[in-house]
Amino acid sequence: MTPFQSMLVVSTLVGLATGLGAIPILFGARVSHRTYDAALGLAGGIMVAASVFGLIIPGTEQGALWEVMLGVTVGGFGLLAGNRIIPHVHGEYRRWRGHAEGIDLDGLDDRVRRAVLVGGAITIHNAPEGLAMGIAYASGLEEVALVLAVVIALQNVPDGFAFAVPVNQSGVSSGKVLLYTTLSGTVPQVMGSVFGFALVGLAAGIFPVAAGFAAGAMLAVVLREMVPSSHGHGYADAATAAFIVGFVLLVVVDAAVG
Repeated sequence: MTPFQSMLVVSTLVGLATGLGAIPILFGARVSHRTYDAALGLAGGIMVAASVFGLIIPGTEQGALWEVMLGVTVGGFGLLAGNRIIPHVHGEYRRWRGHAEGIDLDGLDDRVRRAVLVGGAITIHNAPEGLAMGIAYASGLEEVALVLAVVIALQNVPDGFAFAVPVNQSGVSSGKVLLYTTLSGTVPQVMGSVFGFALVGLAAGIFPVAAGFAAGAMLAVVLREMVPSSHGHGYADAATAAFIVGFVLLVVVDAAVG
C-alpha cells in the first residue's frame, strides 16, 4: 500500500476504536457516577501522556522547540475558543436531560441539537490528532505515525465511553449511541489525517507545529473539561487514581511500541 492508503486504513481503525467505548451501553449497563468519573480520569491520564510522549517529544525530535510550543499555544487557545462556539458534550449534559424530558430549551429539534453537540465536541478532540497522524505519514515518519495511532486508539476507547454515557442518558437509543459515538470518532479522525497529509505537499516540515497543536488541544480538553467533570460527584479519589493508571498505561505502551 502507498503511504496515503496506509494512513487511511490506520486512521479509520483508530477512529473506530471510539465506538468500543459505547459497547457497555448496548448491554444496558447502569453506569454509576463513580464509574463515569473514573472513565473520565482514565481518558484524561492517557491524553496527557499521549500529548507529551506521543506528540510533544516526537515533535521536538523532528523540529525546533519553539515550533512545537507555538503549536501547543495555538492548539490550547483554539480549543478554548472552540468551547465558546460549540458547547461541549459534558457541559451540556443537564440541557440534554431537559430535552429528554420534553422541555423545549432553544427551539431546535432534539436530535439535531444532540448531533451538533456530539459532532462538535468529538471534532475538537480527534481532528488535531488525525492531523498529526496525516502529517507524520506524509513526512515519511511511519514509525511515529504508528505510535500515535496506538496511543490515540487507547485514548479513544475511554473517551468514547465518557461521551456515550450522557448521550444515552439523554434518551437516545443504544444502537444510535453506538453509531453516533463511532462516527463522531472516525469521521474527524480520517478527515484530519487527509487534511494533514495534503498540508505536507504545500508546506514541508510542519509536523512539529501540528504535533504541538494536537497536544495543546488535548491538554486543554483535559484541564478544561475532563478534570472538572470527573471531580464534581464526590469521587475525586477514584478519578485521580484512574488518571494515574491511564498515564502509566500510555507511557508503558509508548515505550513498548517505540
